[in-house]
Amino acid sequence: MEGEYEPSPSAWVREQVALYERTGGAEGNTLGDTGLPVVIVTMRGRKTGKIRKIALMRVEHEGRYALVGSQGGAPEDPMWVHNLRENPDAVTLQDGPAPFAARVREVGGAEREEWWERAVAAFPDYADYQRKTDRLIPVFVVDRAE
Repeated sequence: MEGEYEPSPSAWVREQVALYERTGGAEGNTLGDTGLPVVIVTMRGRKTGKIRKIALMRVEHEGRYALVGSQGGAPEDPMWVHNLRENPDAVTLQDGPAPFAARVREVGGAEREEWWERAVAAFPDYADYQRKTDRLIPVFVVDRAE
């Protein structure tokens, strides 16, 4: 993805993304010391147009991925959710050494429920986060761009 990179204002996110990318996913590939795997998602900021990167829980099924906008059960969606809604075709995902171009779409209904079950299986805290908030936590499905 072309453009100026704007690192996260959060130091731990900046450091994890840098470590993951520098080592091709060999390091910085888990959520802290939990051992639970993460992926790196690159997107275009909706307001600035700059490149933004985040580490999210790895929820993979048959080569497709889910991105869960939990923000720990906060009352509002994380900022990256708005970026994906605005620019669903300006996304890359890195799960291991090489990133790939992707498209995302927010899912609802039965499809969301299927992916939500997979997400909770990968990261059980998601269920607690949903109980903490009145909003329906958004779920995006990632497909490789053709």
